[in-house]
Amino acid sequence: MRRYRFGRIAAFVAAVYVAAVVVSGVLALTTGDPALLREIVTGGWDPDFMPYTWWVELLMVAGGILQGWAYWQVLRGRPAGAAAVNDRPVRLLRVALYLSVACTLLYRLPIPYEWWLGLPGDLLDFAVVWLFFVVLAGALPRWLRVLGLVVGLVDAAMGTAATVVYGLGLWSAAPYVSPYQLGNVVYLLWLVPVLAGQARDARWSRGTVRIGMASAVLSLLSSGGHSIVSFGGWGVDYDLVIMMVLGILGVFGTVWLARSAHDLGGPPPVPSPPPPSRVAPARPWPLAAVAVALPLIPAAVNLAGGMPVWTGPRGWVDDLFHGYVGYPATVLWVVVDVLVGVGAPAVLILVAVVRRTQRLLRVTMSALIVAAAAGVVSATTTEREADWQLIPDMAEQRLALYPGGVFDLNDNGEVLFGLSPSWYSAALAASALVLLLLYGAPPAARLRHHVLVTALAASVALCFLPAADQSRGPVTTARDCSPPEPWETNGEPVAPEPLTGPRAFICAVRQRQTLAFAATTPDQVLLDHGRRLCGAYTRNDPRELARLRDTEGLSVDHLSGVLAGICPAANAKITAEAAARQRESEEFVAEERRKCDATPRHHPLIRPAKAIRLKEPEWPEVGLGLYDEPSAEGKSTSVGPVNVAPGQVTVGTHPDFHVCVTLETYTRRPPVETKGWDHVVEVGFTNRSGEMTFTDSLSGTELPDLSLNGRKGHYRIRVHRAWFPWKGDEYGTQRLLIMAYPGPGDKAVVHRKPAKNR
Repeated sequence: MRRYRFGRIAAFVAAVYVAAVVVSGVLALTTGDPALLREIVTGGWDPDFMPYTWWVELLMVAGGILQGWAYWQVLRGRPAGAAAVNDRPVRLLRVALYLSVACTLLYRLPIPYEWWLGLPGDLLDFAVVWLFFVVLAGALPRWLRVLGLVVGLVDAAMGTAATVVYGLGLWSAAPYVSPYQLGNVVYLLWLVPVLAGQARDARWSRGTVRIGMASAVLSLLSSGGHSIVSFGGWGVDYDLVIMMVLGILGVFGTVWLARSAHDLGGPPPVPSPPPPSRVAPARPWPLAAVAVALPLIPAAVNLAGGMPVWTGPRGWVDDLFHGYVGYPATVLWVVVDVLVGVGAPAVLILVAVVRRTQRLLRVTMSALIVAAAAGVVSATTTEREADWQLIPDMAEQRLALYPGGVFDLNDNGEVLFGLSPSWYSAALAASALVLLLLYGAPPAARLRHHVLVTALAASVALCFLPAADQSRGPVTTARDCSPPEPWETNGEPVAPEPLTGPRAFICAVRQRQTLAFAATTPDQVLLDHGRRLCGAYTRNDPRELARLRDTEGLSVDHLSGVLAGICPAANAKITAEAAARQRESEEFVAEERRKCDATPRHHPLIRPAKAIRLKEPEWPEVGLGLYDEPSAEGKSTSVGPVNVAPGQVTVGTHPDFHVCVTLETYTRRPPVETKGWDHVVEVGFTNRSGEMTFTDSLSGTELPDLSLNGRKGHYRIRVHRAWFPWKGDEYGTQRLLIMAYPGPGDKAVVHRKPAKNR
């Protein structure tokens, strides 16, 4: 085992830290309070902002263990033994790297953070960039070193400016010093040449270079200058979880800095001859051609339909790159999406087949399996109508990076895609399996777990085809069955499409969720099942109906309304029931008309300006109200069935019975009549609009205008109400006579009231 200068101390510190993380994790999982765990691992994240969630806390424990490993890597120092004799630039680079690590660890100390504490680290970046330029003189071409120097200094300047701008609160200048579109691209343009130089320089180990590569990938995925907006406190916010995880994984950058310094301090490794490049034996070309041609099949089908992309903006993988990572990574994902969509993996497979080196073959097979897995995830997590499709600005932003005119919209405004990504997954996984069978390493050189994982992943991907590709027709959703909302038609009313035939059945199933089918089940499957139920409904065999009730939990004899669109027997029953209800309703209305016709007609004692006896009985639900703009504030007064307030007069009626209404308008005060009435009440009302109409908004009742030829001003309203018995007192109806005439006074006068209110 290799020993290090401070290995024991580093191991002790790392072990104590990991133990603290594990103990706090156990406490978090048992008590539901993750405050201590998050304080140790992330230095914050208030549980009120990100509520306790068991799997998030497990992620925190795993992140804490990773940080313990990072502490050991940072603190262990150079390898034990004689120190290397380095030139002055190398010694200065080691010092600058260690100081950069110290500035990074400064944030973990329990001290108040001030924005200017970040300036020393930013200024050190200038020194690190320059010293790497000098130290890598023999490992990289001069032009590449100069390029790295320029972009490195630019990145350091941008970082320093961003620290000052954000520290001083100059938010308007932030987009100029830390553009969202750039992300960490400038930093990567410096880091990648440095890693290439380290890989060529024997002073750095391959482990250091690999950790640097991991740090580069995380920098690409990082949001950079992109701000993720979240309010927290409403369950698991995946934006915040991504930020927490990326923050924890940021230790790879610190470990790379520390190991780069450690490697320069130890004795240079003994150079060893590079391992021979193993080339797989050639195989018959038709079999290799199959591996090359497979990814071209779904690409050709998609291109024939005018769709040059692989997944498009759908599924969790695309959501990850469009909502949780930096803009450059999003652009790279769209490029990969288009390349896979047009069959570019075939080129990679062709190169691997021609070269046949074991490393290239392994990389190719791994890339194919990863792409196949991404396609499966995208296919299985695709939503029929994602949230971003509902907001035009978000939809425009989501589709902006794709070639114009690629994605069309259907009648419902939904984006139309090409083949399901699972067909690509099947083709890519099959190509990987063919490559494994043709060019797999011989048993002596093959690691068993590599073979097992590759074969298992390929087999799973081949068997994973989504239900969307097995559909035999369109899928009508419950929302498709409803009329469009006003905001979807610019406020213009749209008459709903009548539901008849198969569409009526499908919409009944979707909206009522009568049958136990998923919302994505094709319409044809529902129709086939519905016709089978129709057969059982028509036969009406008690044993068959009982069997369906026991096996599927369906009472088929109660599904008449659902099956009516496709089942003549059910439709006949529904039609007969509707006709019976219609006859009953017509008989009920005719009976109410007969009641009103039988009520005594009112004979005015003086000639009214107009008199209206309504032919049809009214059926208000909450009484009748007369409303106008009030002249002033005042109190509400109730007298018998009448309630009067400034700007309104309401007449109470019984909601279970119809009302036979007569309206009369006079030019002068009519004589008071109380004979035959239970209530006679007179109140005042100011008419400002020129119209006086009693209405009931719930039932839609609206009586004719009571005003005197549109005259404005003050009126007196006299309300007469009585009960009219019919075939027994409980089957009677209500009589209502309302008089109006111009006159002063707001006093409520009761001319008659019953000894006992009905």
